[in-house]
Amino acid sequence: MKHRFLVFFVTFITSTTLFAQSGQSVQWRYIENYKDMAIDQMRRYQIPASITLAQGLIESSAGQSRLAIEAHNHFGIKAGSNWTGLYIVMADDTPYDRFRKYDTDDESYEDHSRFLCNNQRYRPLFKLKLTDYKGWANGLKRCGYATNPTYGAMLIGVIERYNLQQFDTYTKGRHHSSHPSVGEESTFFARHIVYRVNKTYMIIAVSGDTWEEIAWETGVSVKKLLKYNERPKDMPLNIGDIIYLEKKPKKADKSLKGVPHVVQPGESLYDIAQHYAVQLKTLYKLNALAPDYVPQPGDLIWLH
Repeated sequence: MKHRFLVFFVTFITSTTLFAQSGQSVQWRYIENYKDMAIDQMRRYQIPASITLAQGLIESSAGQSRLAIEAHNHFGIKAGSNWTGLYIVMADDTPYDRFRKYDTDDESYEDHSRFLCNNQRYRPLFKLKLTDYKGWANGLKRCGYATNPTYGAMLIGVIERYNLQQFDTYTKGRHHSSHPSVGEESTFFARHIVYRVNKTYMIIAVSGDTWEEIAWETGVSVKKLLKYNERPKDMPLNIGDIIYLEKKPKKADKSLKGVPHVVQPGESLYDIAQHYAVQLKTLYKLNALAPDYVPQPGDLIWLH
């Protein structure tokens, strides 16, 4: 039964999971909230779900941008001369650029797919395989989706950091699959998605989870789970907690070398360590922090 999660990861199943708003990063909440929408668009328009999610994460600042909040616009699509719907005015290339405004997030995702499908300059992308997220990412940059010269690399970085490519292998009906466990049908992996951060597998705790259940279903002992996640025995498991199924690396992903994390209000050093899949002691050492250090909003924390 050891490391059964590796098998389940290959045959992942999607779910609708509710997270607590506190203690959970906006990136993970965004992925959970919109993954099914991206998969649906992939099935209907043949655009990799990983690409759609990565673009949504970047263009909407994980759903926190003014465009996403006020206009449900997750992809930064402007209102050109052919757009007859509502729009919102924001500064971009000029002080008064017009961006498309939608009634719902679903409309934004649908319009994004149609925008790519109906625009001649993106036609070469549809000759690529759905699993070729690197080809799609670099192709979007070549076709002029964004002016940022590193846009392709940015998309690839986001996809690989959050293991979004797993959604590109989705097939109809798989999201209702379940797997046997001791003579019974287990629903554990129908309620969880296995992500990969900094080359380390993880899940996000949902309602009803216990350390014992996670240990039983993944084959990783409670002792190891607590050790991997740097948690004391008496620290409760909360909805939205990031739970690593392997030992975290000593440093964050090399793409973050020289890129500090800016502390957000209410964020602890432990939260930062979990978000980037890096050992907590590394953050103390890299940043020469005192044992009693308490992060303050705006502080810079080096990760590599």
